[in-house]
Amino acid sequence: MLGSEARADGVLLDLGISSRQVDGSGFGFSFQQDEPLDMRFNPEADIPTAADIVNTWSREGLVAVLREYGEEPRAGAIASAIVRQRPISSTVQLASVVAGAAGRQTSRTHPATRTFQALRIAVNDELNTLTTGLQAAVDLLAPSGRLAVISYHSLEDRRVKTFLAREAAQCICPPRLPVCVCQHQPRVSLVNRRIIRPSAGEIAENPRSRSARMRVAQRLAE
Repeated sequence: MLGSEARADGVLLDLGISSRQVDGSGFGFSFQQDEPLDMRFNPEADIPTAADIVNTWSREGLVAVLREYGEEPRAGAIASAIVRQRPISSTVQLASVVAGAAGRQTSRTHPATRTFQALRIAVNDELNTLTTGLQAAVDLLAPSGRLAVISYHSLEDRRVKTFLAREAAQCICPPRLPVCVCQHQPRVSLVNRRIIRPSAGEIAENPRSRSARMRVAQRLAE
């Protein structure tokens, strides 16, 4: 374990959830198996489960979660269907309700995919946890050390991009100010301006990597 003064030459944050968590975990991360609606990464954590959110939140609260964390264009219809069909206790039941509300699909992606993503993010407070982790990673890096972050959906990547851009910026003053007064000191430089995507070979070997995108930054001297 690193001591309080230890620094790292490299940090890799892989934000994807483990296949073992998805495939038959018993905690309801996937609608491929009929499981209880839980979705807590730590099943001992004293936090609301997906079932708590689905069965107790207002329609407006559900709409907000589906839009913010799932980027679901049919959030209103899905939230209304959930409220009408409550109580909902299992993954297959929820997926069926969502599919019925979503209507005909032109995409091969299951219509419940965005809803399950939104609930999982809400249950585990993933985006705020990500920001905390990014901050800790930069704090840990030695000068010239590198941080690589692999994300799997646009919400994660957007937060990573915004965080690294701020850490690399010379000034973070509001644009309306005519001169810089923030005295902000950049802590990293961006190694790659564009995201790095998996190769065709990587995707063939691991199809779940197809949505992966990586950003890399390097710690500046203090």
